[in-house]
Amino acid sequence: MRRYKTGIGQDSHRFLEKKTDKKCTIAALTFDDAPGLSADSDGDVVLHAICNAITSVSHVPILGKVAIELCRDKGITNSTVYLEKALETLGSHKIEHVALTIEAKRPKLQKRSDEMRKRIASLMGLEIDQVGMTFTSGDELSDFGRGEGLMCFCVVTVYQEDQ
Repeated sequence: MRRYKTGIGQDSHRFLEKKTDKKCTIAALTFDDAPGLSADSDGDVVLHAICNAITSVSHVPILGKVAIELCRDKGITNSTVYLEKALETLGSHKIEHVALTIEAKRPKLQKRSDEMRKRIASLMGLEIDQVGMTFTSGDELSDFGRGEGLMCFCVVTVYQEDQ
């Protein structure tokens, strides 16, 4: 018999205002039609939200001490490394499904939805149909809807087989 758990995570970052060489990274992909995100890391809100959702299942905070050690002490700013660390905390739990929703006015994300889903699935050892994504502009009701940054929520469903 399978035992299921559900985790939820969220992350958000503001766009950098000044000219910078920092790229906008979302779901481990580069988006040239938006500025980089204000963060010590690459600011990938999708991977950060997934890490936080995994933390709510494993109870091991990655975006805290672990990410700080990797980023500030070792210079590792690529969020795919943080995701790898988060996945390691799941032990015998296996991921059944990942659902994501992103609020942003820019960049235009819908046209790259399948590409993002494929990349996330690849990073997590999943099939593309195990990754769902939705997008909203928020009708300018928030900073994200006004184009000042990005916000992502993630729900992850994991299971463990009874011994």
